[in-house]
Amino acid sequence: MSAHDRILLGHGAGGRLTHELVARRFLPAFENPALATLSDSALLDELPPGRPALTTDGFVVDPPVFAGGDLGYLSVCGTVNDLAVSGARPLALTWALILEEGLDGALLDTFVAGAARAAREAGVALVAGDTKVVPRGKGDRAYAVSSGLGVVPRGRELGDRTIRPGDRVLVTGPIGDHGATVLAARHGLDAPALVSDVAPLTSLVESLFAANVAVRALHDPTRGGVATTCYETAERSKLRIVLDEHDVPVRPQVRAVCELLGLEPLYLACEGRALVWVAEADAERALEALREHPLGRHAAAIGRVVARGDGHAPLVLATAIGGERPLDMLAGLDLPRIC
Repeated sequence: MSAHDRILLGHGAGGRLTHELVARRFLPAFENPALATLSDSALLDELPPGRPALTTDGFVVDPPVFAGGDLGYLSVCGTVNDLAVSGARPLALTWALILEEGLDGALLDTFVAGAARAAREAGVALVAGDTKVVPRGKGDRAYAVSSGLGVVPRGRELGDRTIRPGDRVLVTGPIGDHGATVLAARHGLDAPALVSDVAPLTSLVESLFAANVAVRALHDPTRGGVATTCYETAERSKLRIVLDEHDVPVRPQVRAVCELLGLEPLYLACEGRALVWVAEADAERALEALREHPLGRHAAAIGRVVARGDGHAPLVLATAIGGERPLDMLAGLDLPRIC
């Protein structure tokens, strides 16, 4: 099958065409001993000490190729990041593709190369997978489903239940880059400066733990963005989070897209950023550690945690003009198919 061939229904039937697809496209890209056996399940080495972490995610991004990434790269980064912000070190991934009949082979190659690149950058093996093909008109080119296995090292305790009044909220870089980039591409906007922030966060998170700071919780603000993630965290912790509008880093080109489309940057998805809840005494040291990493150069402190009184909103924005504005969770489908 050449790069100019197209996917046929037979490529998902489990026969000769499926075998050729796997042998020529997937095995060379993801080569590792566990995958090479092509058995019904991957047999892994014994897990390191700690608690196993398992996650799964589906990806239906439209368009499937955008500035800074593609469906394959995004799907692996998204799963790796879910493990990283739970405190886990990723060990193995699985990757399933649902392809539409007629998909261009060159586009499939882009997804495979993107997934392989993300796995290399994250230092994790893709050990098992699957491919299905649906009839033309039933699948909108391609969807991906990935799962990840990791281990949380002993002694590493994270969770919203550990957040305390006085803790600071940090973000590892400017927000909304991914959401703005995908939306600009979808609407045909001329925005050459926009690039998705999608990236694997494993090494960035590990650098934070290596700095020996009191990290309470970590989250990646994907669907629903920073505001929804902070709202959910405030609800789970039974505390109140106050974000400072002046301190939230947003690139000018992201603001421009939001103004054009009537969106709020705080609700735009990020795919290469982490929110960090850290003890106030360790906040500056945590920022220093993040800024020493290439993915955290523009890390910033954007808020604080306070006790929540009766009738108080879980999440508020301290505005640039001196007031406070309650923030709710994202409502409706303002940003469909963003990841």
